[in-house]
Amino acid sequence: MKLSKLVIAAAVVAAGASAVSTSAFAQPKEQFIPVLSYRTGPYGPNGAPWANGYVDYLKLVNARGGINSVKLTFEECETGYDTARSVECYERLKGKNGGAALVQPLSTGATYAITEKAPTDKVPLVTIGYGRSEAADGTIFKWNFPLAGNYWVAADAIVQDIGKKEGGLDKLKGKKIALVYHDSPYGKEPIPMLQERAKMHGFELQLLPVTAPGVEQKSTWLQIRQSRPDYVALWGWGVMNSTAIKEAQATGYPREKMYGAWWSGAEPDVKDLGDGAKGYNAVAMQHGAEPQSKLVKEVLAQLHDKGQGTGPKDEVGQVLYMRGAMSAMLGVEGIRAAQDRFGKGKVMNGEQVRWGLENLNLTQPKLDALGFAGVMRPISTSCTDHMGAAWARIHTWDGKAWKFTSDWLQADEQILKPLVKSIAAKYAAEKKLTPRTPADCQS
Repeated sequence: MKLSKLVIAAAVVAAGASAVSTSAFAQPKEQFIPVLSYRTGPYGPNGAPWANGYVDYLKLVNARGGINSVKLTFEECETGYDTARSVECYERLKGKNGGAALVQPLSTGATYAITEKAPTDKVPLVTIGYGRSEAADGTIFKWNFPLAGNYWVAADAIVQDIGKKEGGLDKLKGKKIALVYHDSPYGKEPIPMLQERAKMHGFELQLLPVTAPGVEQKSTWLQIRQSRPDYVALWGWGVMNSTAIKEAQATGYPREKMYGAWWSGAEPDVKDLGDGAKGYNAVAMQHGAEPQSKLVKEVLAQLHDKGQGTGPKDEVGQVLYMRGAMSAMLGVEGIRAAQDRFGKGKVMNGEQVRWGLENLNLTQPKLDALGFAGVMRPISTSCTDHMGAAWARIHTWDGKAWKFTSDWLQADEQILKPLVKSIAAKYAAEKKLTPRTPADCQS
């Protein structure tokens, strides 16, 4: 009798275990991605379209079936473009829902802070067109990925285009270029490249910092009126950009002599100024406004036409929306590359995603298939190169829309690579870091 009861009890336990096992097996596989965003404050008009593009792309991946059937989950955290709040959001989200696959802070100041934490937390830090420019050196910055271009690429593209307008880089000798920049880690990023180019070509570089958020620039533009630089490079963000263009208009500085960074060349910067901003140039981070792209058409059909889109429908395809979508795509493709090595259809941890980001091989056919035909060029990363591409274009505001006005421009690697190496080496010395070995690069 006792034996019979034991057998029955064992059968019940086994059945229960089987039910739990089946239930666990039936659980959907989900990969968690934090979304650090800012939709409020002086930077909100620029931060919101980026966040909308980023979130829409994550939704689109799920509508396509996920990454080999692994669905994406995400949670937004409002940072207000404040470094301390960004770090708080990172700390709160990094361990949620099985752990963050990666984090994109959309802030150079936050990137500086989280760079110190990522190696311990084992969370890849993806910074598309911002962050530490020297982090392109993967032998020092194992967890940082400034994919598709850093600020030195942007600065170099601007100098190249100015050189073409002048009839050659040798014609820059004796010229003066003023840098009007956000007085923050972000705004200071292009300075090393511009200084290097100034030494090479003999032009004078005038540095004009602007206190954040940049709504007061009268003294800056008074200096420009007095010094009369041949060109002005604008490294602003949010309200600082439109304020600078208004001040240029008020002081009579020609907008066609102005070049913005790729965070200073979007619709919120110029749309309210109309013809007042006509002729203003900005470097484009490969893409510009892409309303006719395959990606935009798919987002509209799969999400917005079904009432599932994020943000205004008429914003889809604008410059910062596309930046957000591109940023999400590059992160997703890092996860996909990780799955290719560690198991398709499996949820990846931070270390595995880090490997995937370091082994990206986005060929043109792959990009075209993802909806980025005509929008982007191939990107290929490695242990030594965490950026993967150094191409940009210039687009110009015609009073109503952004139009490309240059061919593709590639940053001069004879300048770029030594600059990355030297400043990365200084960082390594300060932090007492040992460069990665060939064996570590294979891991």
